[in-house]
Amino acid sequence: MDSRPARAAFLEQLAVEGVPYMFGNPGTVEQGFLDELRHFPAIEYVLTLQEAVAVGMADGYARATRRPAVVQLHSGVGLGNGIGMLYQAMRGHAPLVVLVGEAGLRYDAMQAQMAADLVAMAEPVTKWATRVVDPDSTLRVLRRAFKVAGTPPYGPVLVVLPADVMDRPTSEEAVPVSYPDTASAPDPQSLERAARLLAGARRPIVIAGDGVHFAGAQEELGRLASVWGAEVWGADWAEANLSVEHPAYAGQLGHMFGESSRRITGAADAVLLCGTYALPEVFPALEGVFGDGVPVVHIDLDTDAIAKNFPVDLGLAADPKRSLALLADAIEARMSDAERTAAQDRLRRGAAERAEARAAAVRGARERADAQELPHIAFAEELAARLPDDIVLFDESLTASPDLFGPLPAAEPGRWHQTRGGSLGVGIPGALGAQLAHPDATVVGFTGDGGSMYTFQALWTAARHDIGAKFVVCNNSSYRLLELNIDQYWREQGIPEHTYPGIFDLSRPAIDFVALSRSLGVPALRVEKPGQVAAAVAEALSHRGPFLIDLVTERGRGR
Repeated sequence: MDSRPARAAFLEQLAVEGVPYMFGNPGTVEQGFLDELRHFPAIEYVLTLQEAVAVGMADGYARATRRPAVVQLHSGVGLGNGIGMLYQAMRGHAPLVVLVGEAGLRYDAMQAQMAADLVAMAEPVTKWATRVVDPDSTLRVLRRAFKVAGTPPYGPVLVVLPADVMDRPTSEEAVPVSYPDTASAPDPQSLERAARLLAGARRPIVIAGDGVHFAGAQEELGRLASVWGAEVWGADWAEANLSVEHPAYAGQLGHMFGESSRRITGAADAVLLCGTYALPEVFPALEGVFGDGVPVVHIDLDTDAIAKNFPVDLGLAADPKRSLALLADAIEARMSDAERTAAQDRLRRGAAERAEARAAAVRGARERADAQELPHIAFAEELAARLPDDIVLFDESLTASPDLFGPLPAAEPGRWHQTRGGSLGVGIPGALGAQLAHPDATVVGFTGDGGSMYTFQALWTAARHDIGAKFVVCNNSSYRLLELNIDQYWREQGIPEHTYPGIFDLSRPAIDFVALSRSLGVPALRVEKPGQVAAAVAEALSHRGPFLIDLVTERGRGR
């Protein structure tokens, strides 16, 4: 292999891997390899105005494609700006390869401007973080980074690229990354033991997470739940792991408070965990999550997730897709005719009750909206009526989500993504990444008024690169989630209700999202009344490029 600078060699590696985009914000210490990009026209540099936007776009792209996305950040300050979104990517298992430039090895002793221990900064929010220290290891390190990011459990990886190392020559050859085949299945004895533990249950539940999505195991999950007569509850669930319209889909466990989850998990007489761990709330229950003597079986490719917080009776480190299919067969074989009949009766009764509950929730939301002349339910219904089959929805609407996504159910795998990790601001850049992953699809990203302001400059990137996603800012003039959470806190602590803290209020001064969007090159309009909905949806969907709607979801503030 002919010698060339490592800065060119690593771009050759990206090209061999078929990388179409590099999401980033440029800096001086990266100028050498960024200048080399002119020789690699197949790799488009997607310019963002802030690093959180770059990571958020890559997060959306990687989750939509289930392939590693490449991010370029600038030294310690750029990595610092991207840390919150890297946490989002880690919690959402987004396979990212994050390239961070620095001035060079020769300056290590100088404590120079912008110098920082980049590996140490990134370790808490990545699967692996490393630094290239020799040009002849550049491509080897980069291939390892892709392999680690793109092997279950997926997640972000960081590689530090010192400028002086990148300027030195290397004769390393760029060859495709070797990804391991993870489609493993449990042995027959383990499957038989799992079926023996679970088959006779009368109140079974499945707790499933995004490991199901990344394994492509939605169909297998649905069949197992149907055979077993089990409710499926989501935990760390931000993908369409099972259609909300499936008879077994029961809802999401508590995101914030473990006590909400324990009321469900503690009532089960058999539990199957798959694609998540138990249990990922902000304030999790420390004990009593499962009933005494209740059998718990856990299937996951993430060995760290199995028995992470609570003991299980059987843990199977295996591919969810193959394992769920085989376990469904094994459970069905052990069930008597009476148990099969009982399972189907449970499924029918539960499905009917849940369908009525969903319909009642939609009716209640519509009645509340009508009483206040709010437009958001009419907006969701109009959008649902007009959306084509190729729709992709990216949901960071938080407190507005239950109302909006009643008429817009998350049904098809890969067509719905939700925020993860608690890092605000992924709604707009995540939708942009999803649009790049599905260039012919209709992508609509939902965010909140508060969350949008973390990354609103992503609209400039949408306009510059002509990325035609549509955006909805759900505007309630507050950090409404904090108001709901402090309500819960007051109840738990016996504190009388009183005026919400003024720091939750975003109405003073009011943000003009329409003017702000237009200033960044994206046309926009505000929807305040139900009568404005039809024209707004029609204009947004017919517009060829990006478009934003400022949607009022509440009027005034609470207490």
